Amino acid sequence: MSAVAALRLMQVGLGGHGRNWARRIVPDVDELELVAYVDSDPYALDIARDELRAPAGMYFESIREAITATRPEAVLNTTALAGHAPVTRAALDAGLHVLVEKPFAATLGAAHQLVDVAAKSGLVLMVSQNYRYFPAPRAIAEFVRAAPLGKLHEVSIDFRRYSMAGPSGRGRHHLEEQPLLVDMSIHHFDLLRLILGSEPERIYCEAWNPSWTDFSGPSVTVASILFPGVVVSYRASWVTAGHLTPWAGEWHLEFERGEVVWASRDDDMNEDRVMIRPRGGRSRTATLRPMARTGPAGTLTEFAHAVQSGCEPETSGRDNLGTVAFVAAAVESASVHEPVSIYRTGEALPI
Repeated sequence: MSAVAALRLMQVGLGGHGRNWARRIVPDVDELELVAYVDSDPYALDIARDELRAPAGMYFESIREAITATRPEAVLNTTALAGHAPVTRAALDAGLHVLVEKPFAATLGAAHQLVDVAAKSGLVLMVSQNYRYFPAPRAIAEFVRAAPLGKLHEVSIDFRRYSMAGPSGRGRHHLEEQPLLVDMSIHHFDLLRLILGSEPERIYCEAWNPSWTDFSGPSVTVASILFPGVVVSYRASWVTAGHLTPWAGEWHLEFERGEVVWASRDDDMNEDRVMIRPRGGRSRTATLRPMARTGPAGTLTEFAHAVQSGCEPETSGRDNLGTVAFVAAAVESASVHEPVSIYRTGEALPI
């Protein structure tokens, strides 16, 4: 039986984050063959040439030129948010499969359009929700389904970081309209959908920005989120003065007969620790099933397998509409200061 040929991949977007993908993530996934790098900014391309040291013929300022010259089968879209939808659409229109960074579109309507285009063309559209691709959230999701401590009824999540301007000034997320809810909380909201195995119904969210921060948009948020049979309390901050949490946050899940606590050690999700504490019983550490590749490498691996097998990936664009709707409702609630119902399909809210 012959080996499956590596997927010919073109990466679009070579800012700092994109170059990190190119240096540290893509080379570790041998199911892929990187054939082209694309960025419309000549300065970004020059930096990429210096850092990546790939053959000169792999760098392009134009997606169309790169496709003609290298004949890729798929695109890794690591542009900034403004480039997610147009670059993804251009790739899909060219008949290419796409793995795109989250959020894969700025609005739910735009996300639906991309999903429809991919479906009509029979192409894989996948979103890199990389926090799912670690052992701990997978184990907790299985625990919730098995319910050895009875039904889950409450989840509390805390995320705390301190991110102020550095020596080179404000970073990209300091300048964003929604630096917390759209850029960071989306990870935690997507994990909630995975772990609870259901879709949120309603959210009441407040988000604000203290006057002394370096952020342009709200850097602190508090939210109450209603899932079927479960209420979630969510608190997050980019400007905390308290002790820092792991990137995935600190989670407490309350069941009928006990609780589960999830946190990371050494700020590395590969070093997660999940404690199971039965009510009146002895606490134990959950056994986490190892994964061959985690984080972004895990999403790239699943993407390659989805293209080769024709199967829909777990974090497909279609499935991720639920996460986009979740985030959109949080932003809306924070804007109107009222609870908002969450509509995955983007219907108008009832009057």
